[in-house]
Amino acid sequence: MPAARTGRPRTQCGRDVRAPRADSGPYFLKKFLSTRAAILLLLLLALNTFDPSTVAQAYVGPGAGFAFVSSFLTILAGLLLGIFYLVTSPIRLLVKALIKGRRRGKSSVQKIVILGLDGMDPQVAEGYMNRGKLPNFRRLAEQGGFARLATSCPAVSPVAWSSFMTGVDASHHNIFDFITRDPNTYEPMLSSASVKPPRRVLSIGRWRIPLGRPRIVSYRRSRSFWSILGDHGIFSSVIRVPITFPVERFRGVLLAGMCVPDLRGSQGTYSFYTTEGSAGKGTGTTVVERAGNRIEAQLLGPENSVRDGAAPLSVPFRVELDEDARTAELTISGQAIRLEEKRHSAWVQVDFKAGLGIRVSGICRFYMKSIAPHFQLYVTPVQIDPQRPALPLSHPFTYAMYLSRLLGRFATLGLAEDTSAVNEGVLDEEGFLEQAYLYHEERERMFFDAIEKTREGLCVCVFDVTDRVQHMFFRTVAGEEVPGGEASATGDYERRGQKTIEELYVKMDALLGRTLEKLGPKDVLLVMSDHGFAPFRRGVNLNTWLFQNGYLVLKNGASTSGEWLREVDWSRTKAFALGLTGLFVNRKGREAQGIVGADGELSELRRKLCLELTELVDTETGAKPLTRVVETEKDFPGPYATDGPDLLVCFRRGYRISWEGASGKVTDSVFENNDRAWSGDHCMDPRLVPGVLFTNRRLTAADPDIKDIAPTVLSLFGVPIPAYMKGKPVVGAGE
Repeated sequence: MPAARTGRPRTQCGRDVRAPRADSGPYFLKKFLSTRAAILLLLLLALNTFDPSTVAQAYVGPGAGFAFVSSFLTILAGLLLGIFYLVTSPIRLLVKALIKGRRRGKSSVQKIVILGLDGMDPQVAEGYMNRGKLPNFRRLAEQGGFARLATSCPAVSPVAWSSFMTGVDASHHNIFDFITRDPNTYEPMLSSASVKPPRRVLSIGRWRIPLGRPRIVSYRRSRSFWSILGDHGIFSSVIRVPITFPVERFRGVLLAGMCVPDLRGSQGTYSFYTTEGSAGKGTGTTVVERAGNRIEAQLLGPENSVRDGAAPLSVPFRVELDEDARTAELTISGQAIRLEEKRHSAWVQVDFKAGLGIRVSGICRFYMKSIAPHFQLYVTPVQIDPQRPALPLSHPFTYAMYLSRLLGRFATLGLAEDTSAVNEGVLDEEGFLEQAYLYHEERERMFFDAIEKTREGLCVCVFDVTDRVQHMFFRTVAGEEVPGGEASATGDYERRGQKTIEELYVKMDALLGRTLEKLGPKDVLLVMSDHGFAPFRRGVNLNTWLFQNGYLVLKNGASTSGEWLREVDWSRTKAFALGLTGLFVNRKGREAQGIVGADGELSELRRKLCLELTELVDTETGAKPLTRVVETEKDFPGPYATDGPDLLVCFRRGYRISWEGASGKVTDSVFENNDRAWSGDHCMDPRLVPGVLFTNRRLTAADPDIKDIAPTVLSLFGVPIPAYMKGKPVVGAGE
């Protein structure tokens, strides 16, 4: 078995994340009492519990029922933390003075601001720039520089952002996809992290009291460049960069992004309540009965893992409807909230009580989709409350609390914009756009607060709205055309979709304009995206192709299967697919029931698969969907190459691994139309979906790569670039 999945992790970044330390920061200490957050975390997690079962929603979560924290302990911990801060103040001042002695090398840069716009596409941006829609991007390109930014291979967000922060490829940082397979069980698991239960539990009758805290394990390898900056005394503010959960300790503050779970342990499980008996298509749908103008139901929360055999925790709520006014009054957790049809509520705190005074707090928003003729109420996934976090959302632990107290509650789920609810028809497009921009506004407040407080050092923030909106609206784009070109068809829907994407880019231009106003003459600005976008029209089920060609065998003579490779006969299967990026060989010594030897058999199988896949033809369109197949160990010979897929498949524009294929199904057909709302994607040949790089300094390379950002930042600050980094500095140090 690879050491990446068993025993103690091999590197610092593959660590057990337990008690984060609160390194001091220039503004952070002035704003609220903080010091070694290990003290706080130890107190907060003393009564935490965890159910290690995983939930396969959207992507696989790190585990349900992971934490229960009493509000009393939270308050007590805050008081003790303040006392500890005061007692240790002289020691910390001394440590701070010593760190200042290890300042960076010679540099004319005071602050570097990185504005991450997930999924911003260069072709789309150029189209709008040429039409005068993006004056701030145009000005930045003319005064500094603009280039297409080569993305990672595979061209998937967790891979690309991991390469951004470490300066290495997937075979060195060990993130190849959102999900991977557990080689012991072939079950799906999150690629970046897992949450494991406390090692010891005290059983008293039906009660199970943990004698420790959950262990959060990170599978990402290598070091982030802000951690290296911290070694040289440079402070960093890092806001919602993907694949920063579990949080790491470094000199600065961090709010985690992609892969933070919801309170149920999944990567996003919504709830939907309706009186329409036939409305059962959504995974989170509950059919309710209406008594006059009243609806009563239960909002589901985490598993009750402190009591054997107990049902999942829930909170009752009541809705009183006013059809004439098209409004309703929601009563939940002792609060009365007025709901307007087609509008999201503010964040609502809900408390789930497990008994023995133990409870866990969550937050959610309610969206009254319809009052009549059918009652339809959508509820966002119940997210970890940043004011009472059940798991570490930030470094230091109290940073999330600080932001929440200062700016108000905010979305904490890693993939907060609920694309799954739109795909399943329970959240309409208007509701999705309102939700996405509400979360975007929260992020803007955090970003500008961080810019203001980080007077020198690094400030980096990633905005997700550009990715999520394009995923859901790219079906309005014709052929290889982009929103800057001709519309795909006539009609209100297509025009509305074109307008939505245009408005998105115009909003990002306004964000850039406000950012430029905050910069001084010695500040460097980098605006970048992790990848671009393309239409997603046809899905390719690699598992079906493997089955039809004899590489994958099902049990009992079956010709189709369910999710997550459930019916696969591993004793006769040579290769399988799981996730969005490629194929795994069922290898001896790696997979639990592997049958392919690591000698000539393995190399011959990979050669044969590459040849046959590149010749695959979509009989309906006549196109070859794959541009190439990459042998991971051959093209990326890093220390973790064998942990990822053996073959990385690269699709032409318009094609991607199908939804069913990604979840491990075998279906009747290799090809299928993509008829979901999610109609734009980037899981294609990386050469076809580059990102963007804008800067207010001169670009020194015509072909920048996402791996170049880390060494560029280090170089600008005068910090030596580690020899293991694969990128190069691409931004000049001059004015």
